[in-house]
Amino acid sequence: MIHKKNVTAYLFIALTALIGCNSTSSSEQKGLRMTDMRVLGTHNSYKKPIDDVLKEIMEERAPGSVKGLEYGFPSLSEQLDAGIRKLELDVVYDPEGGMYSQPYGYVELKKMGVDIEVFDPEGQMNAPGFKVLHVPDVDYRTQCYTFVACLEEVQQWSQEHPNHLPITIMMNAKDGGAGPEPFVQPLEFDKQAFQDWDKEIRAVIPESQLLTPDEVRGDFETLEQAILERGWPLLEQVKGRILFLLDHSDRKMQTYIEGHPSLEGRAMFVNAPQGTPEASFMVINDPIRDLERIKEMVSLGYMVRTRSDANTTEARENDFSRFEAAIESGAQIISTDYYEPDTLFGTGFHIQMDMYPSENEQ
Repeated sequence: MIHKKNVTAYLFIALTALIGCNSTSSSEQKGLRMTDMRVLGTHNSYKKPIDDVLKEIMEERAPGSVKGLEYGFPSLSEQLDAGIRKLELDVVYDPEGGMYSQPYGYVELKKMGVDIEVFDPEGQMNAPGFKVLHVPDVDYRTQCYTFVACLEEVQQWSQEHPNHLPITIMMNAKDGGAGPEPFVQPLEFDKQAFQDWDKEIRAVIPESQLLTPDEVRGDFETLEQAILERGWPLLEQVKGRILFLLDHSDRKMQTYIEGHPSLEGRAMFVNAPQGTPEASFMVINDPIRDLERIKEMVSLGYMVRTRSDANTTEARENDFSRFEAAIESGAQIISTDYYEPDTLFGTGFHIQMDMYPSENEQ
């Protein structure tokens, strides 16, 4: 167990053992690939905490239901300023607009006369297009209401910081609601939904900033072949770039791939398993259970994202064992709900990790 006061010392030792001293010279950095970087990310990066009154009501009606939801983040720009280089967005399909403009929990609180933060004061939820929120109707508070608004914020930050390490935006296609009616029933992500999603990405992120599967695949027959035989691009070639990862390995992933072998023409990478043409970037959430698997995937040249904490469990217990395993695994991206100290559970739990290589030295 690593005590809070020893985290900084541990990190220095662990990262030095894994990737060498952070004083790597500029000439040495020129040979580094994306798989050599080590960065911290946030999980559900857009999420604001649930309103306190709504949280109390939910806990009364379903004890324990909010335990894993008690966290939140500042704006995406603030996270990027703090060194976060992987963001996560949960996206719902709303082609006509308005499906998520009146969250049930918010409407009920207003009827009760509760003084709460105004939801969507500019009416962005009424516009057609994808929206960003965690659980419709209950955990609906968000730093950016629309997918386009989230991307515009990241794209502007990226333009203002052109030397940054690649920013990964990992995304979930959410099609589950909080329950049966009167709760909203999210739409399925079909072929048209994914086509529209790619269009929104390309409408905001110019091709010069977007790192795509086509570019990484190059002249190789499959994306996985390119990863295994040549590797991910050199870091010096992709600084200032943004890449997208669809975090599904089920029907949704297959729908996205259909008609686009090796993700030809697609804007997003996918969480495809080893041995498939699209395999390149893997999401392996539990570094304790899957420590050896992560090590193997990293050694083969895949990008891997794992988690240092989940469902507020580690924050409540001030437990760094999962983070220790994440460091040991060699995963290039470690996601946390606590890059800033916890203020709710009294532990002060937080994850600190210097990015490698330093952007100031590139």
